[in-house]
Amino acid sequence: MLIIPAIDLRNGQCVRLTQGRKLDVKVYDGDPVEIALKFEAEGARFLHVVDLDGAFDEGETTNRGVVRQIIGAVRTPVEFGGGLRSVHDVKGMIESGVERVVIGTLAVESPESLVQLVELYGSRVAVGIDARDGEVVTRGWEKRGRISALELARRVARVGVERIIYTDVGRDGMLQGINIEQTCFIARESGLKVTASGGVSSLEDIRRVAEASACGIDSLIVGKALYERRFSLKEALEKSRIQESAIQKPE
Repeated sequence: MLIIPAIDLRNGQCVRLTQGRKLDVKVYDGDPVEIALKFEAEGARFLHVVDLDGAFDEGETTNRGVVRQIIGAVRTPVEFGGGLRSVHDVKGMIESGVERVVIGTLAVESPESLVQLVELYGSRVAVGIDARDGEVVTRGWEKRGRISALELARRVARVGVERIIYTDVGRDGMLQGINIEQTCFIARESGLKVTASGGVSSLEDIRRVAEASACGIDSLIVGKALYERRFSLKEALEKSRIQESAIQKPE
């Protein structure tokens, strides 16, 4: 189970939202580049970075410049999403050094662009499926996509997408635990590799997600719980290793 720390950017600052609401934002102290370096020092093998201003369609921001600074400062691969609304946008970020892009709104609104991106970049393209009550939400979680999360997962699987990042928006930033049942359902029914996201509150949540990994969840994004110091990244990585050893241990 890969534990992936999140860095969400708004106006160049590191923040966390509650249930995806752009006005319900908490700014955390610390330079995003320094935070990325800290996560790397603690053992992160992947970083999840989001441009929230881009996700909310708020025009040009400093966030992509910050992402490039992070990429230049760390050796850890960076996964990036938020406001990637065209093939040109995606090409630009991959050329900047992003290891994997996360496509959300574009996958719903322009399926032909998704096909083109998968043909160009293969497994470096993941689809972010953000859902509220099982229905996809797009454009910074403000617009209903009029498609179910499962239907979208099956659609993107058919065009060659290998991975989705599944977020239950209702739990995101709430510290109430991952929606494991729905995440596993999406993983089983789509056959895709799934990164779980939204709601991690404790080391027990990490244990439960790792325990459910047989359904297709192979990684977990952790955000607010780290910033609120519910546990450290080192502790999360250790919990994941212990659980994996317990699962693999012969009877």
